[in-house]
Amino acid sequence: MTMKEEAEVETVSNARRIRRLARERPDEEALRHIALDGGESVYTWGELDRRAAQLAGGLAARGLGLGDRLGLGLRNSPQFVLAVLAAWKLGAVPVPVRWDLPEWELARLREAVGAPVFLDPADLPWIDATADHAVPDLPDAVSPRMNGICSSGSTGTPKIILGARPGLYDPVLATPLAERWGPVPRPQRILVIAPMYHANGFATIFSMLTGDRLVVLEKFDAARVVDVVERHRITNFTATPTMLQRIADLPDVDSRDLSSIVWFTQGAAPMPPSLVHRWVELVGAEKIVMAYGMTEGIGITALRGDEWLEHEGSVGRGLRGTEIRILDEDGRQLPAGEIGDIYLRSPVYSGYEYLGDAPRMPETEDGFTSAGDMGRLDDDGYLYVVDRRADLIITGGANVFPAEVETALIDHPGIADVVVVGLRDPEWGRRVHAIVQPARPEAPPAPEEVIHYAKGRLAAYKVPKTVEFVEAIPRSEATKVNRRALVTVRGG
Repeated sequence: MTMKEEAEVETVSNARRIRRLARERPDEEALRHIALDGGESVYTWGELDRRAAQLAGGLAARGLGLGDRLGLGLRNSPQFVLAVLAAWKLGAVPVPVRWDLPEWELARLREAVGAPVFLDPADLPWIDATADHAVPDLPDAVSPRMNGICSSGSTGTPKIILGARPGLYDPVLATPLAERWGPVPRPQRILVIAPMYHANGFATIFSMLTGDRLVVLEKFDAARVVDVVERHRITNFTATPTMLQRIADLPDVDSRDLSSIVWFTQGAAPMPPSLVHRWVELVGAEKIVMAYGMTEGIGITALRGDEWLEHEGSVGRGLRGTEIRILDEDGRQLPAGEIGDIYLRSPVYSGYEYLGDAPRMPETEDGFTSAGDMGRLDDDGYLYVVDRRADLIITGGANVFPAEVETALIDHPGIADVVVVGLRDPEWGRRVHAIVQPARPEAPPAPEEVIHYAKGRLAAYKVPKTVEFVEAIPRSEATKVNRRALVTVRGG
């Protein structure tokens, strides 16, 4: 980073950064949106700056001001991005909210956000109509918080995570993870396939502020992802294992041109080994980056695919100064190889605040924090995440991690998707139960076949005792699954 850039980090608001990009690159494409029907809309920096200012004027008229939170219950769309930029122009705090929730749950989140203005799909015509407004002369403003992110957490309690970092332009926020292993050509052409209410999706706006170009899908579709990568020469994207599995399962993917991909990041959950090897075949190990972190920003780990091949199953070592400890329930540090609670500490951690009733994460006296995940370290300091403590199944007195069982089952040719939960059982306390989406709904494998397959890959106590077939695993737009809800509808 140059001295000029360092000075800019300290003094330039996001609002001023937007104006500067519009002045210096007025006709350069910044944002391309691909709708559900395949239609595309393109915005230059000049257009984004003008439209965000017009929308900011409209939001101010509706009562949004400096330091206020702006609730965003919108799909991936130009209107979503414009609303974020408009909030920063007013010094407000954009808070994207999961829109794919039942109305009662969405109402609970809206109440916790406490925003004077909340934009939802009914507001889309109003947002578009602000294009006819005069462009207001807005004073420079700095949002007291960069943004918020909503999460239901592992307990189901609504929480809105507000980072302590203010709305100042900071290119460090958009530093590619892949730069740990070498230079990354800029500007990047970033494909956004995750919902932008999710931290990984929202973070691409920080990359856009550095001059990278975004291509945003309204909704994830595996076939469309490959089409867009080819047509727009996408250089990188971030995906969950479920998304990567669906892309890899496309019948023609081996013949498609993925050569523009410089790197991609996988997060949200550890990758099944078979899926990693499949993507090594598709793009090469050096283009795969696997990362582990949390929205609160307490630290991050990462490794590249070629490292993973030597440390199979790992999510890497500490990145950007992150330190890792594995502690038992009494707070004692465990040696390499033993499973306990994962605690992280980072020198760039700026703190966080929760809105709502969610309890803060446990923290040690010397500043290590845990998000509730369990894992272990190997002798080389590589971290292995086994599962969330809240998802742990205690069956017959033994501990079973659902993610391990799911990884063992997903390679069965008759299984397209699987989630494992623990159900109440009079004999075992909790029994291991597999919920399976068959690859061929008209001819699912027999439950006995699934159980026999698991016995060849797992210790006996980890094998599902019961198997259930469903038409589709209920996943969110971010491809996450709510285990607690699945357990509840099955009697707890």
